[in-house]
Amino acid sequence: MNETAELESLLPAARLTRRDFIVTATAAGFALAVQPVSAQTMIHTDELGLRTGDATVDTGSGELPVYFAAPAEGKALPTVLVVQEIFGVHEHIRDLCRRLAKAGYLAIAPELYFRQGDARKYDNIADLLADLVAKVPDAQVLSDLDKTAAWAPTQGGDPGRLAITGFCWGGRITWLYAAHNPALKAAVAWYGRLDGVPSDLHPHHPLDLVDEIKAPVLGLYGAQDQGIPVDDVEAMRSAMAKAHKAFDIIIYPDAGHAFNADYRPSYREGPARDGWKRMLAWLRQHGV
Repeated sequence: MNETAELESLLPAARLTRRDFIVTATAAGFALAVQPVSAQTMIHTDELGLRTGDATVDTGSGELPVYFAAPAEGKALPTVLVVQEIFGVHEHIRDLCRRLAKAGYLAIAPELYFRQGDARKYDNIADLLADLVAKVPDAQVLSDLDKTAAWAPTQGGDPGRLAITGFCWGGRITWLYAAHNPALKAAVAWYGRLDGVPSDLHPHHPLDLVDEIKAPVLGLYGAQDQGIPVDDVEAMRSAMAKAHKAFDIIIYPDAGHAFNADYRPSYREGPARDGWKRMLAWLRQHGV
């Protein structure tokens, strides 16, 4: 199968109507803050040939809810931790897990706000950010990802082939986790913030931790992103090169933030498909 045909098989053409999306998303706890929906581009990946479900992971300080998807058959599966956007593990994040499962991965998306609150209860982004997201400590998130990785073998995951990918809020976490876990084989950060003002709960940003990064990182960014300046992306590129780290950074000239979010008007099909193809190639290049 050539790359184009493979990509088409992993990004199914099925689309949801707006009504179907609302029914599905409501059942999955999708936050209304992300409306309006772009019904023409919403991608739905079926569960045919997959094993999917909701579970909990014992963290020692609470039961962490997770969604997982994996091929129905197979053992010692390469594992990808999928880190949510600011809106939690809604239907789009679940769909991304199913897409990865169709490519042969055990994909696990943990609900990383579960101690602080429920993103489903917010109806505007400002309150969500201030009242919930800003109160989630980085140290807690990294620990919960460690617990999720340790749980993965109970679902057939291979602990020697661990990767992470994240989107928006999760893109920043992806960079942090690449600096945190020495067992990580590869990371793919989609439009994750790289710099910012430190705080007690968020003491470091990716640009502060370049020397500590332990895994090869692919960064996928949009030149039109209003929240992540291209200067920051270029600064990360320069810092990673200077530190002799394994990395690649792609900047899509006509894309803004959340260009892979096919349920929102920010979606850009060309960069999204290219980014997905590059992600799969990156994982395989680095043994995941």
